[in-house]
Amino acid sequence: MPLNCGFVYDRLPGRDLRYFDSIDTTMREAAGCPTGTVVIAEEQTAGQGRHGHRWHSEKGLGLYLSVVLPREPAPALTMALGLATAEAITTTTGVACDLRWPNDVMIGHRKVSGILAQLVDSAAIAGIGINVNQTRFPGELAEEATSLRIESGQEQSREELLIALLPAVDRYVERLIDDGPSAILDLFSLRSSYASGKRVTVRQSGALLQGTTAGLNDAGFLVVRMDDGSDQIILAGGVRAVSAGRG
Repeated sequence: MPLNCGFVYDRLPGRDLRYFDSIDTTMREAAGCPTGTVVIAEEQTAGQGRHGHRWHSEKGLGLYLSVVLPREPAPALTMALGLATAEAITTTTGVACDLRWPNDVMIGHRKVSGILAQLVDSAAIAGIGINVNQTRFPGELAEEATSLRIESGQEQSREELLIALLPAVDRYVERLIDDGPSAILDLFSLRSSYASGKRVTVRQSGALLQGTTAGLNDAGFLVVRMDDGSDQIILAGGVRAVSAGRG
């Protein structure tokens, strides 16, 4: 069933919400729009993830949107968006979420939402994808992805989730602007099991590093303590938890 935009408009009056049945990517459409604009689509034919990956955007089953925000430094902005998304999911569905640095919202060891922030001129375009009512995923995604329907055992309202998400994004971005990155980094560190004490692997420049997370530095980058006691600052790269029983 298509998103009930009239219901969303009634609950969030004054929002500049631009709806598409199908689009290549909401991030492209949002570029150049005024701050506060929200572009949402039933499906994306070329949804963007990090490092050139595509975001699987099955029609009518997820939330796929981009929000135009004030330009703020990454990765603090990405983490603010993750905090907002996790809060909106839990508020709406009761499902508890984890945060995997820097941009993934997790339920257990599977990803339910991904976030991508791009700086464009004087603005930031925040792309948020949430798996809402999918019952299965194709190929290798079946091992890595989950949805709110799978985790809760029942269909979830995309409208209610969007109504919770957009004000949450506003609050966390305002917190970032008013209090600075340290406030967001502190919150992320408290709410993420990945920030400290997690055994992880990280793919960096073709190499696979393994160590234990040791917090965030002042800029918001992840510190991984290697087995030889040295610290590696992770600027980018896929962070994955090491499964129990694996070296």
